[in-house]
Amino acid sequence: QVQLVEFGGGLVQAGGSLRLSCTASGSIFSINAMRWYRQAPGNQRELVASIPSGGTKNYGTSVKGRFTISRDNAKNTVYLQMDSLKPEDTAVYYCNADLRPTATMQLESFWGQGTQVTVSS
Repeated sequence: QVQLVEFGGGLVQAGGSLRLSCTASGSIFSINAMRWYRQAPGNQRELVASIPSGGTKNYGTSVKGRFTISRDNAKNTVYLQMDSLKPEDTAVYYCNADLRPTATMQLESFWGQGTQVTVSS
């Protein structure tokens, strides 16, 4: 059974920083892309950043230049460094990973439970 667990959310003042982490555990053969999404009340879930197993990182327009995604493949962990935070960054942040639980299984998409980030003005 695969689990994705996020850590690092909280309350921060505008202009501050937070670092989120998400670790995948359980039966994991390989992980392809890992992503961070966020969803604010009344809004659709939006892609914040993505990082493939090898290749170019991608960022949402609203966070480009302020957020940095990285991963540690040995730890099955993806990070999101969030700097220069704004009140509009307030949302629940979700980790997502495309992974193969065993060598014979197809890629599946897994989600974490979400972590709240609140930025006060």
